[in-house]
Formats: sequence, structure tokens, C-alpha cells
Amino acid sequence: MPTVFTHEFNTPVYKGQVSFDTGLFIDGQFVDGSDGTTIDIVNPANGKVITSVSEGTQKDVDLAVDAAEKAFETSWGLNCPGNKRGLLLNKLASLMEEHTDELAALEALDTGKAFNAARSKDIPGAIACIRYFAGWADKISGRVIETLQTTEERFTYTRHEPIGVVGQIIPWNSPLLMFTWKIAPALATGNTVVLKPSEITPLTAIRVCHLAKEAGLPPGVLNVVTGYGNTVGSAISSHMRIYKIAFTGSSLVGRKVMEAAAKSNLKNATLELGGKSPNIIFNDADLEQAVHWAMLGIFSNQGQSCIAGSRIFVQEGIYDEFLKRFTEKSRSIKVGDPFTPDTFQGPQVSEMQYDRIMGYIDSGKKEGAKIHIGGERHGSEGYFIQPTIFLDTNPDMRIVKEEIFGPANDTVYGLAAAVFTKDVNRAITTAHKLKAGTVWVNCYGIGDPNTPFGGFKQSGIGREMGEYALNNGHLRMVFDSYTEVKSVNVNLGLKM
Repeated sequence: MPTVFTHEFNTPVYKGQVSFDTGLFIDGQFVDGSDGTTIDIVNPANGKVITSVSEGTQKDVDLAVDAAEKAFETSWGLNCPGNKRGLLLNKLASLMEEHTDELAALEALDTGKAFNAARSKDIPGAIACIRYFAGWADKISGRVIETLQTTEERFTYTRHEPIGVVGQIIPWNSPLLMFTWKIAPALATGNTVVLKPSEITPLTAIRVCHLAKEAGLPPGVLNVVTGYGNTVGSAISSHMRIYKIAFTGSSLVGRKVMEAAAKSNLKNATLELGGKSPNIIFNDADLEQAVHWAMLGIFSNQGQSCIAGSRIFVQEGIYDEFLKRFTEKSRSIKVGDPFTPDTFQGPQVSEMQYDRIMGYIDSGKKEGAKIHIGGERHGSEGYFIQPTIFLDTNPDMRIVKEEIFGPANDTVYGLAAAVFTKDVNRAITTAHKLKAGTVWVNCYGIGDPNTPFGGFKQSGIGREMGEYALNNGHLRMVFDSYTEVKSVNVNLGLKM
């Protein structure tokens, strides 16, 4: 039997108990992995084991695909009308809303992000995503096409049909948001899902599977297989009966996913990969606002964000004053227990991530960058790092070029960027010149379910969120990302 995770929260921001199975979710049931092994889940605030979850294998992926195929052919796909899919997704969103505080507590416990941040941003964002795509479920339609023959002789139209079983792999930094970003458009368009959450932060994905079952989602429609990338992730990417793969993570792993997709069955692939986002602040910017947004842009979620504004370019005329204010703002950040009311920055997600960041800090020092503030461990337990600012950097340094997860277009990435100026012409001109999938003007990091998200260059392929998540960016071929377009030609009067 799978492990039952039971935990009593008795904190200043949340008091309550959770108790649920942490098995693999396959065919509507929580089960042990085929090998009977488990993965320990660690609290990054103190380095102690929270619980264990079942570990999946390639065999478990096969079982999940079997269940997903059966559901697609019987209870979902073309056998479940869009309005019913929308109702079920909305019911799931309502259940998530009822459990908002619990989900926020699990996210904070599992990832280390501040409870208040999860409660105010991550959970509402995940619910809004489900509701947004639920609204699309009964609006999937094709077109009637004019042909060379008259309409009395020939009737031609297109249909947008679900692909079938789709595979999805999500990262550890914002697990519940990424979970909903993946499953919502796929399920709304009639596909069934086999998803791998990060083995580091799987708790909210597993908990939402309980809510999905309660909402009435048919068995096999949603399957979640927790495991490692080189086993479960590889099995999903190369599976011959999965015809669509959606992955969020590093560019290095994204290449492997794309290679496996190509070598197996030429899967349709959507990849949301790394970033090294520039934040450009001109002399005429509202300095107070620029400092505030710049701080949020880099230090939110412990800096563990693909869109983190980790390269700040400040025009010479305001550089000294900006640095002074930004330093004060950064020093005021409360680093500590995610369940303390005024905590802004919690621990890094894992010991491995902590060591990786500290390695980049050492690299910056060795390559000649100057640490202005931070650069050290915070506290004596857990994986906390002080907010860190480097000065005197150059474009050849690793801390400038590589995503630490740390001229503006001089990067292999193109996920996001920001511009701060009161001159609207300069703002628009600069935004158009930046090679990035998202550009913010006089703000940073804000988004909505109806706004497309994805990258240029090595930051990915395709788009998530908004109508573009359904159509993969093709303006006239709606729903193309999670549907197959079929042309139907009906002979009404042509004679041979």
C-alpha cells in the first residue's frame, strides 16, 4: 500500500492537518510503484525528511499509458462533449479553491516558498488557469473551406480532434502552477495525460489528483507518475504511444526530451526552457517603482524562476542612486521560515540547488566580479542563502551567461525581459528590439491565464497559456497544440 502522508500544521499563518496517499495515480487509483521503492521528500527549511512517495518506473509509465488510452477511447476524447469536460474542470477548480490554504501549506512545506506567497499568487493562479481552459472546452471548432468546386459539388471542412495520450514533465520551482499549466489545456481539448512531477516537489500534484478524483474525472484521464528524470521522464519522452510531449525545465534536459521525441515517434513537442532575463532601467524611469519591481523580479521565489530578472542594466545617469536604493531594498528582505508572516524569501528547494548556487557565487568571485551584498549562507540549518548582488561583471562571466536559477540580447536565452522608462516611444521601441517571448514595461513578472508564455532562441518551442497554448502560436489554426487538424472532403455532386 502507498505511504499515507499525515502532517499537522501548527504555524502562525496556517493551522490544520493533511492526510493523503502518496502513491502513483494511475487509472483513478493510488498505487505503489512496480518495484515497491520510494523517494524521500525533504523539507528545505531544515533538511529533514517530510514523507516518502512511491517511485515510478518505465513499467509504471506503460501502465499509465494503458489507462490513458482506455480512457481516451471510452470516457474522454471524442466520447465526452466539451461542455462536460468544462464542467468537470470547473468542479476541480472549485475543490482547489476550497482547499486553498491546505494547498498553499503543502507548497510552502515542499518547496520552501513563503506560505503567504503561495497563498496569494500560486494557488489562485493555478485555479484561474483551470477555470480559463475549462471555458475553452466547448469552443473547439473547425472551419468550412472554400474549394475549387462549387459548394453544391463539394463540401470541405476541418475538425480539431484531440491528439490522444499526451506526456508532460514539470519542474520543482512552482509545482502546482506548472501542473495546472500543463493539464488544463490538454484535458480541455479532450486529451488524456501521463504527467511526471518533480521528484523533489510532488506533494501538491498528488494532492490535486485526490481532488480530481473527487471532482469526477473518469479513471485514466489524468495519471501522475512520480519518479526520476532518467527513468520516468525518459520513458515518457520516448514512449511510442504518447504523441505529444510538453516539458518545462532546463535547456540541457529540453534537448534530451526533444531528441527522444524525434527518435521515437516524432512527437509534437512544446518546450519551456531556461532564461537569463535582462531588466533595462533608463534614466527617466520612476526610480522607486523600478527598484521595487527589480527586487521582485530577481528575489521572488528565492530567485528560482525561469523569468528571474538576473541581469539588471541601469543607465549611467541614475546608476549610483539606483544601486543605493536597490541595496537598501535587498537588505530589507526577510529571509526565514516560510510559515512566518513577514517572510519574503525562504530556503532554496534542495541541497543540490543550494550547492549549485554557492558554486556560481564562488565562480563569480574567481572571475573577478565583486560581491556587493550577500553571497553567504543564511542561518545554520536548511538551504538558505543571503540575497546577493554582484557588481563589476562582464558578459563572459558564467554568472552573467548562465541561468543560475541567476548587451541585453547577448545570451542564448530569450524567455523574458523588462524595460523601465516614462517615454512610451522608447519603451515600445526597446520592447520590439528585445529577443524575448515576454517583455514587461514598468513592471516585472505579472501574467494572466489568457496571456501566452514561452521563449525565443534556446528558451523553448511553442507557447503555454492563453489561446496560444491551444494553437501553439498559429493564429488561424486554433487549438493546434493539443489537437490534430483533420481535413474532411465530402463529394456532393462530382461525377467521374
